[in-house]
Amino acid sequence: MQIGFNLPNSGPLSKVVDMTRLAVEGEAMGFDYLTVTDHVVLPDTKVPGYPYSEDGAFYEEAPLERHEQLMGMAWIAAKTSRIRLVAAVLVVPHRPAVLAAKMLSTLDVLSGGRLVVGIGAGWLKTEFDAVVTTPFPDRGKVTDEYIDAFRVLWTEAQPKFAGKYVKFDGIVLEPKPVQQPVPIWVGGEGLNAIRRAARIAEAWYPIGSNNQHLLDTLPRLEQGIARLRQATAEAGRDPGSVGVSFRVKRYGAAVPAKANDGERRLFSGSEADLIADFRALEKMGVGAIDIDFGRPTADAVLAEMKRFRSAVIEKI
Repeated sequence: MQIGFNLPNSGPLSKVVDMTRLAVEGEAMGFDYLTVTDHVVLPDTKVPGYPYSEDGAFYEEAPLERHEQLMGMAWIAAKTSRIRLVAAVLVVPHRPAVLAAKMLSTLDVLSGGRLVVGIGAGWLKTEFDAVVTTPFPDRGKVTDEYIDAFRVLWTEAQPKFAGKYVKFDGIVLEPKPVQQPVPIWVGGEGLNAIRRAARIAEAWYPIGSNNQHLLDTLPRLEQGIARLRQATAEAGRDPGSVGVSFRVKRYGAAVPAKANDGERRLFSGSEADLIADFRALEKMGVGAIDIDFGRPTADAVLAEMKRFRSAVIEKI
């Protein structure tokens, strides 16, 4: 199992010195990958609406201070040498398809083939309306079409595509990505995201705490993975060919002990409970888990990363 950590690109820890230090020292500790999130602009985040917390509030103290995702990942790629770089997740409609494909290909080349493209369709309408030229209700269809266009641009010497939202012919996109294929992890917890992962992804990449589609207990996650396997078979692919990666936004005492289905919440409780959860998810076929260590200073984050590695990860 691969273990990653969230690299803050917003709030107090988005300072260049802190971002760089966390990435470099996280790599030195042996973490397999780091994640970087994607928002271009945000509304007033004091107004509840965040789908991954119990009260609808953002977790970060100052999330309005935020670096653009791919530029931030390019910076970190230049400061590291081994650790994989996961877009978690790229809101696909934010950027025109050909431009995004070029940026991602460049990032994979310059990082030496360390890119993982986590993708999502987007959920924040205020941001979407300010940034994106395609309609918010069409975001799922736009995402699917853009991803298909990415694949063509990344693999074909004379790429050609004629869709509803993107069209190109008579162009060249070089250099191609180092990785063939570039790994795509599909974020999202609902049925549309599961079907998207089943159709085109190397892995499904949910967060357990989405209030509309909870995957916060072992039975719920097992059911989600079962839906993925069924959808993958229906898409004409080997049900075992799509992996599962899992995002953990909070853990330990920060997580309420019981879910509303009466079961213990995943990643709540003691260190022994956390170890058991890692083992249970690995047995279920989860191949990667990343953690948001959520501390206010770089020193505190690094101390917790070291403690967590020693107390939990090394005992899995």
